[in-house]
Amino acid sequence: MACIIGVRFREVGKIYYFDPDGQELEKGEHVIVETSRGVECGEVAMANRSIPDEEISYPLKKMMRRATEEDLKRVSDNKEKEAKAFDICVKKIREHKLNMKLINVEYTFDNNKILFYFTADGRVDFRELVKDLAYVFRTRIELRQIGVRDEAKMLGGLGICGRPFCCKTFLGDFQPVSIKMAKEQGMSLNPVKISGTCGRLMCCLKYEQEAYTDLLRRTPKTGAIVNTPDGKGTVVDVNLITGILSVTLQKSPGAAPRTYKAADVTLIKDGQIRVDKAEMERLKKLEKN
Repeated sequence: MACIIGVRFREVGKIYYFDPDGQELEKGEHVIVETSRGVECGEVAMANRSIPDEEISYPLKKMMRRATEEDLKRVSDNKEKEAKAFDICVKKIREHKLNMKLINVEYTFDNNKILFYFTADGRVDFRELVKDLAYVFRTRIELRQIGVRDEAKMLGGLGICGRPFCCKTFLGDFQPVSIKMAKEQGMSLNPVKISGTCGRLMCCLKYEQEAYTDLLRRTPKTGAIVNTPDGKGTVVDVNLITGILSVTLQKSPGAAPRTYKAADVTLIKDGQIRVDKAEMERLKKLEKN
C-alpha cells in the first residue's frame, strides 16, 4: 500500500497521484508539484489515502509544498496573461490566414511555456505562427490540436437536456460511446437526437448501458421466436423498461400483434440487434473524438 493524494490541474480534469511527503492535506487545498510540463499548481481533489501499489504508476513524485499566497497570486496573474495571449494569438492567426479556431490558452505555473489549444478540420502548418508567438512572448510555445469533445469540455455550455455539459461539470475522462449503444437503447438513429452540442454521440448514452445490457440478456429481442400462452409467434416490438412484448402469432399473421409480459413467454430463438452498413457509414463520424 502507498499513501497518496489526488491532484487536479483543471476544473473537472483528470486526477493525478502524488506522494504527500508525510503531510496531511484536505480536499480543496492547493499544492505545488512537479509534472511532465514542469512545476504546476494544482488543487487537491483527493485527500490522503492508502491505495494498492498496483494502482500506481511509479515513480510516484513527491509534492513540493503547499501553495502560498504568493503562489496563488501567480496563478491569478497567469489567468490575466492568458486572456491577453488569447487575443494576440487570434490576431496572429488572422494575419497568417490559417484555417484554425483558437479554443484556450494556458500558461504553465513557472511561465516557462504557453500552450495554445485549437481545433481545425485537418492538419495545419503553424510553424510561422509559432515563430511569431515566440518572438512576442519570449518563451516556449506549444500549439495543440484538440477534438470537438475537448473543445466542449473547455468551453462548457448547455446540453439538449437543459443542464450544463456533463464533461464540463463532472466527467473526468471521456468514455467510449457507440452507435450500437443507441440502437440497443431503442433510440432513433437520427443524428440530431443522439448527438450532443459537440456533434458527437451523447456521453449520457453510456450511463444506462449496463442496465440495458442486463435487460437485453433477459428479454427477447425484436425478431425473436417465442412461445406464448396463445401459441408461437414473432416479437415485433419490445419495451425493455416495462418488459412488454408485441408478438405476431403464427396462427393469425394478419391480425394485430398481441402484448405479453416477457416473463409470460418462452424463448425459442432470439433475435439480434444490428446496425446495417449504410447506417454505420452515415453515422460513423458521431463516434469520433
